[in-house]
Amino acid sequence: MRSEKLHLVNYIGSLLKDSDYVYFISYSGLKVADMTVLRNKLAEAGAGVHVLKNTLIKKAAELSEITALDSINFTDSTAIVCGSGDASVVAKIIMEFGKTCNQVAPKGGYFEGVALSVADVDMIASLPSKEVLRAQLLGVLQAPSRNLVSLLNAKAASIINVINAYKDKKNN
Repeated sequence: MRSEKLHLVNYIGSLLKDSDYVYFISYSGLKVADMTVLRNKLAEAGAGVHVLKNTLIKKAAELSEITALDSINFTDSTAIVCGSGDASVVAKIIMEFGKTCNQVAPKGGYFEGVALSVADVDMIASLPSKEVLRAQLLGVLQAPSRNLVSLLNAKAASIINVINAYKDKKNN
């Protein structure tokens, strides 16, 4: 293997290993202007798009000992979308862009050592963002203490109401 290809394969391997998430998308027939729009949207979410040869992706996965990618169909044009941060935001961008531009479609992905199918990518896209999930978790964690305070407050209020009613009865 030539040194240029070896360097590129090592670079692809580092993308696969060092990224929090990796999505593989097809882009066959996509216009340059549309690809630029997609790149800009993904860059805002902290992800990058790399157009690479399928054989180099397979070789990088092989050299990096990532056997999970054997299940992904690397045919036609393939681009790697990878980055760090919230994987669901990037999956949403890919899926929404695919709805408006039929040339873009997910082929699968790689997340925490596991290959993702197209259905998995769609499921990740349907998840709320990390901030929303954190807020929901916080609400779940706060609910028992909030309910306890409300219950104790209600019991104290009912005792005060009984005392006030007794006082009103005595005054009349």
